[in-house]
Amino acid sequence: MKRVLILGDSISDKCHVGCTKNYWGFLAENLFFTPYVYAVNGAQMLRLPGQLKAFAKDHKFAPDVVLAFAGTNDYNANIPLGEWYSVKDATVNRNGRKANVKKRSFNFDESTFRGRINILMKLIKETYPNAKVLVVTPLHRGYAWFGDANVQPDESYSNERGLFIDDYASVIREAGGVWSVKVVDLFADSGILPNLRSQDPFIHNVNSDRLHPSAKGHKIVADAVELSVGKWLEPGE
Repeated sequence: MKRVLILGDSISDKCHVGCTKNYWGFLAENLFFTPYVYAVNGAQMLRLPGQLKAFAKDHKFAPDVVLAFAGTNDYNANIPLGEWYSVKDATVNRNGRKANVKKRSFNFDESTFRGRINILMKLIKETYPNAKVLVVTPLHRGYAWFGDANVQPDESYSNERGLFIDDYASVIREAGGVWSVKVVDLFADSGILPNLRSQDPFIHNVNSDRLHPSAKGHKIVADAVELSVGKWLEPGE
């Protein structure tokens, strides 16, 4: 059986926020892998390196697959997108002559979304170089009320930086090319649109929590993940 390390937020938390069974539970049953879930409710991308370090402290073996599923809380926290690279002027030997060019290096600014992804991807690649890496886009967002001090508008509203959840999903897609990792695009492929009343069976609470999927919703998410990367998770691949 493969060992799959799962990093992320409430959608992946083993406390089953808003559901009785998460997507990875359905996947593990169907594809026969062992999930190691270190995701934590409310986590932004910045916290995922700590989750990976916690796994490394607890286990001496390397995972076969690392799945990173986050971004929705970065949107909610108004985190700027930032840049993948810092670029500066440089000179380099090109065919025996000195050429004036641009040189880029990874930006590891933890205050930006792209910088946070760079930090995480570098850590995964350096800690577990043989692991397959999956990065997962956020799901679509519905309205959520978790108390008067935690009211989250639905995805028809931007955050306070004028950015929509789509913008954060697009950055996750870019990460595939930047870091040569597999992108699982649940924003496009899950089929769940929580703002539609027809989607009520797939969300946790039709009145107060249209952000988290129900168990039925997680089954749909699991099916989308399996369709995209099932071969990466099943035994023998």
